[in-house]
Amino acid sequence: MNAISQSISDESVVIALGSNLAGTHGSCESLLEAALARFADHGLTVTARSGWWRSAAWPDPTAPAYLNGVSLVETDLTPGETLEALHAIEREFGRARGEINAARTLDLDLIAFGRLVLEAPGLCLPHPRAHERLFVMGPLAEIAPDWRHPVNRLSAAALAVAASVGQDARPA
Repeated sequence: MNAISQSISDESVVIALGSNLAGTHGSCESLLEAALARFADHGLTVTARSGWWRSAAWPDPTAPAYLNGVSLVETDLTPGETLEALHAIEREFGRARGEINAARTLDLDLIAFGRLVLEAPGLCLPHPRAHERLFVMGPLAEIAPDWRHPVNRLSAAALAVAASVGQDARPA
């Protein structure tokens, strides 16, 4: 995918996707592709997407490896409605919320909603730890290297270089 202009990417809704359990889909890649295809049914129009990146599970590297990616979307939904839509898609793919950082069929994280900074019960924007994770910033830098973090104003490319978590993440 080609990088998109900074002004467009800064206003985009950024969603991270991940999976380390394929469920009934045969592979994590197939599951993630199917999940992306469901976005439109939930009011999320994908405008750009990264390739898939593979990394060891975190914080337990003995769990199955993850496949991760990032998509930029446009939506008329509010941030809260967007998060609800992501949770609904996760449930459609067999995600059962329970233990934090446990293996999962599908993990959809709302990373940023344009330049919005928000701290509310159950929703913090931008995502409070995404900027530390290479498996998020690497894919984001692939499609929008000039995207700027709404708080620290560092670019996705700079954040990918500085990421301290998931340093083994690489394009699959």
